[in-house]
Amino acid sequence: MYVGNLSFQATETQVRDLFAEYGSVESVAWITDRDTGRFRGFCFVEMDPSAADAAIAALDGKEIDGRNLRINEARPRENRGGGGGYRRDNRNRRDNYGDRRNDYPDSGGRRW
Repeated sequence: MYVGNLSFQATETQVRDLFAEYGSVESVAWITDRDTGRFRGFCFVEMDPSAADAAIAALDGKEIDGRNLRINEARPRENRGGGGGYRRDNRNRRDNYGDRRNDYPDSGGRRW
């Protein structure tokens, strides 16, 4: 399940102990910033489905360290597409001014 809006000072042990009140915690995925290594304020907790339902019912919206927890069933990550990347054809070069001229039929009337 997704556990969000955690204090940046929270620890994995605190989260594990909090959820252990509702059943056996199988794992905690602690999410950190890949550049700085700092905790990002959310994690994912795995536990038995019935224990997870009980934890969601009891803890969603509960205030801890001055923040209201957001807890819900984790959803699969959406495909965000490939984005950027490197092109291996000539269009990746910066000196391709006019390269696309040959893509169009000859319209006649050229002066060069």
